[in-house]
Amino acid sequence: MSQLETKPFDQLIINANIATLATNDDYGIIENGSVGIIDGKIAYVGKVNKAHQAAKVINANGQWLLPGLIDCHTHLVYGGNRSNEFEMRLNGASYEEIAKAGGGILSSVKATRAATEQELFDSASKRLEALIAEGVTTIEIKSGYGLDLETEFKMLRVAKQLGEKYPVRIVPTFLGAHALPPEYKDDSDSYIDLVCNEMIPAVANEKLANCVDVFCENIGFSYEQTEKVFNAATKHGLKVKLHAEQLSDQNGAGLVADFDGLSADHLEYLSQESIDKMAHKGTVATLLPGAYYFLRETKLPPIQALREASVPMAIATDHNPGTSPCLSVLLMMNMACTLFRMTPLESLQGVTINAAKALGLDKEIGSVEVGKKADLVLWDIEHPNQLSYQFGTTPKLTVI
Repeated sequence: MSQLETKPFDQLIINANIATLATNDDYGIIENGSVGIIDGKIAYVGKVNKAHQAAKVINANGQWLLPGLIDCHTHLVYGGNRSNEFEMRLNGASYEEIAKAGGGILSSVKATRAATEQELFDSASKRLEALIAEGVTTIEIKSGYGLDLETEFKMLRVAKQLGEKYPVRIVPTFLGAHALPPEYKDDSDSYIDLVCNEMIPAVANEKLANCVDVFCENIGFSYEQTEKVFNAATKHGLKVKLHAEQLSDQNGAGLVADFDGLSADHLEYLSQESIDKMAHKGTVATLLPGAYYFLRETKLPPIQALREASVPMAIATDHNPGTSPCLSVLLMMNMACTLFRMTPLESLQGVTINAAKALGLDKEIGSVEVGKKADLVLWDIEHPNQLSYQFGTTPKLTVI
């Protein structure tokens, strides 16, 4: 018995079936288990011990106790919506055609610049509440719909305010290199200079973001421009991640691995060379089935190759107004299984321990283990595989 086990717990959860997710190849199930919590951290995980004492005891009555879910890639703060582009796409317009016509990301930029901080907070709050209702306890929020310092700061401040009001951890990411703003039309290098020389230093100085992201794509920013942004981020002590290989292979996933980046996201056009680099550096592959589905993509991410290379695979909503207006992590788990042929265990790992790795937080959250934060959810289900099996409804849950 550890020293922590001998102390009275602040909270003790008893009679729970626990999926610890502490190993790579199974759910880590403990039947009729208990979890003791001291100072917001897990102090005991194991079988029920009648000698344990606690200020508060929660009887799970056989429900399943899992780590809180993590949505590790979202664009939750923005103005307006793009339902009109959804209709345009269904009438035959391509993603590239919509973008070149002034739609796409730039239409969200216009609406976000025009919105007040309070308006952005109010609209994002409703989206965040939907995710929290599904057991999400940690969520990454990117900027990227400002493309100028004032609006990027506004978005990141709203993300911070959401974390202060709601019982959820917000992980902010600076995505200044999301698209080319209209002021810099046909001069992407000058805009990248602005991102590197003014925006990133300011964001780092104000501690408004933990990480820097880039949209590296044939309609976004080049490999060389992305490398320049990564160099600036690293110089200022910020981690990097990347929108990579969504529409074409730009070798971006390999680049983010070269920089010891946290994750490469999307990855439909991912090459074996980049997979090998990701495996070597431990870079997480964050898969976004909502965007795949919404854009009616036909090229699947190389799931089997990622498996064989033991690259950790995360799953996220990619909530955004243009290509994945989804607010259900549980639906993403189901799509990961049905569209990407992932297993229920892989999909659950994708929104827990591997999503934590994608945010650099796997030492703190993502599994039910001693020493980690007690971000826990009790589910009224018969087995953890039910979370990816059932869709269109949310099982009863209790967040702890």
